[in-house]
Amino acid sequence: MLLDVDSALRKMAALVLPVEETEEVELAGAVNRTLAADVIAPIDLPPFDASAMDGYAIDATDLDHLEPKRFEVVGRSAAGHPAAATVRRGEAVRIFTGAVLPKGANAVVLQEDVVRSGDFAETSEPAHIGDHVRPRGQDVRRGAMLFRRGRQLSVYDLSWLAACGIANVRVTRRIRVALLSTGDELAEAGRPLAVGQIYDSNRFSVSSLLRQKAVETIDFGCLPDDPRAIEQTLADAAERADLIVASGGVSVGDADFVKGAVEKQGAIDFWRIALKPGKPLAVGAIGDALFFGLPGNPVSTLVTYLLFVAPAVDLLAGGALTSPLALPATLGHGFKHSVGRREYARGVVDWGVSASAGDDAAAEAREQRPIVHLTGDQGSNRLSTFANANCLVVIDENVGNLQAGDPVSFVPLALEGAHALRHRRDVEAN
Repeated sequence: MLLDVDSALRKMAALVLPVEETEEVELAGAVNRTLAADVIAPIDLPPFDASAMDGYAIDATDLDHLEPKRFEVVGRSAAGHPAAATVRRGEAVRIFTGAVLPKGANAVVLQEDVVRSGDFAETSEPAHIGDHVRPRGQDVRRGAMLFRRGRQLSVYDLSWLAACGIANVRVTRRIRVALLSTGDELAEAGRPLAVGQIYDSNRFSVSSLLRQKAVETIDFGCLPDDPRAIEQTLADAAERADLIVASGGVSVGDADFVKGAVEKQGAIDFWRIALKPGKPLAVGAIGDALFFGLPGNPVSTLVTYLLFVAPAVDLLAGGALTSPLALPATLGHGFKHSVGRREYARGVVDWGVSASAGDDAAAEAREQRPIVHLTGDQGSNRLSTFANANCLVVIDENVGNLQAGDPVSFVPLALEGAHALRHRRDVEAN
């Protein structure tokens, strides 16, 4: 019986022994790195009471009875240049956004609400204590927990740390990943193809995706269908890497030698899962190195990388097991599907188009969901289905054929790392 996807993920996570070695790095080199120690705020942020707007800093205590409100301007406070004056009742300091609130002041009157005449500023607008003031420590207080160990640091996280004056962080060292592909039929891109050969895209795909992770990649190249060469390469990879990712050689063909080579030197903990594409995925270990045997078909390689290898890298670095973000959608057309395997079909989501509304509540609910269309024939050899996709459409293992208008879910594909998710208008479903 095939192992379901969720159970396979849990079994994979149980195999991972997080890397213990750490290093201190500058913030500029910490994007996507995993924290190896908690980070505590060293200062209040902001470090002083500051103006949130351009205007006039005043003491707003008991001003409601004054009509109009008239103040003598006794100083100027700009960002980086605090006013020396102390604000007393009936006085004001000209102040700019981000500048230190002067002593005695507790509010800011917006400059557009003030009429300035010489050394005096007058307003008819109400003023209350705290108006347009960013109090010291509003964002974070000194000694507060900023991030806990195990967090994968984003650009936005690092911006906050920089604002707190933190220059270095302690992180898990880069995960060492060994890559190899196998098959007599494979040729490197740029070289002429012999009869019966195809170009090796799988190693390139995985290597490119791993660049978004904090890893050191060790490329063992493309191996022939030679059991001895495969065994020796796997042994070398296990000595040098924390994780081995092999493409091909894990199915049931006569020339599929990778799985047997792993079992000879280590163990396969599970093989073949209820996933389409990606059924022949093999997961195990050689010595201390975690092993993934990805299917040889290029779409299967990409899907199993996204679902299994990427979270394994995060786990090795000390992070937590997380699931892909799945969002509700409506299928724009029929799709043939057999019960038994969860399918991740490549698709295009249209956020701006709604399903046809009917008279019933179900149709009204569907109208609120984006529409997804699959990118043509979903054969596991067709990389064009990925090239034109911006999501993976998730077809549950317990459902059969689907009709237009049926509810599904989809996982957005990150087309631009660390950038806002954008509409995809340049492609159409085939």
